[in-house]
Amino acid sequence: MAGHSQFKNIMYRKGAQDKKRAKIFTKIIRELTTAARTGLPDPAANPRLRAAVLAARQANMPKDTVDRAIRRGAGGEGDAAYDEVRYEGYGPGGTALIIEALTDNRNRTASEIRAAFTKAGGALGETNSVGFLFDHVGEIVYPATTASADAMFEAAIEAGAENLDSDAEQHTVTCAPVDLNSVRDALEQRFGPASSARLVWRPKTTASIDEETAVSLFKLLETLEDSDDVQNVYSNFEVAEDVMARLGA
Repeated sequence: MAGHSQFKNIMYRKGAQDKKRAKIFTKIIRELTTAARTGLPDPAANPRLRAAVLAARQANMPKDTVDRAIRRGAGGEGDAAYDEVRYEGYGPGGTALIIEALTDNRNRTASEIRAAFTKAGGALGETNSVGFLFDHVGEIVYPATTASADAMFEAAIEAGAENLDSDAEQHTVTCAPVDLNSVRDALEQRFGPASSARLVWRPKTTASIDEETAVSLFKLLETLEDSDDVQNVYSNFEVAEDVMARLGA
């Protein structure tokens, strides 16, 4: 079982729901503010803001909270500015990690992330130190009930997508980063709003780790996820399903 989504599933089951909800809201508000600040405050004319509004909707964020964050960014308020920073490094078992952050203090964020890596026995590297192990792609997700795998595949190809992965829970369409908006728009015309549409880092190959290493890696991932500055964390770990089941029990 590979990928960071499995780790997130464990954390959401184990974590305090109210605390997790507050963390998610903080991250989404930062993205809404930054998207509105760097582009137009209209989601229809700002693809990044549109994706952030969709994420807010999926998280059941109140509409007035969303609107306030957009107004804050559009107004260019002094405390609304966040720098976009990407960190890369190696975690336990030689696993590769990419961390995307929005921060108002680069030194603080870098120090916190470096400390987390060091404590886990890993090492924070330079930009592009592990990026070559991942593909940067557009990812559009629909529930499995939206359409059959064949129908979704046909629509995805017609829209200009590169690949489709379907399972019992969802359809995951991937495309080149520059095609994300056009592919999403084409699919939404046919199937309605997607569950999510964003740019992600997908590992080209995975690193298999044992249970002991997985415990250390998950502690690192949890520490990173717990930071308000960290927006997304991607890793190339792979864990056996029986190990993942025990860790998630």
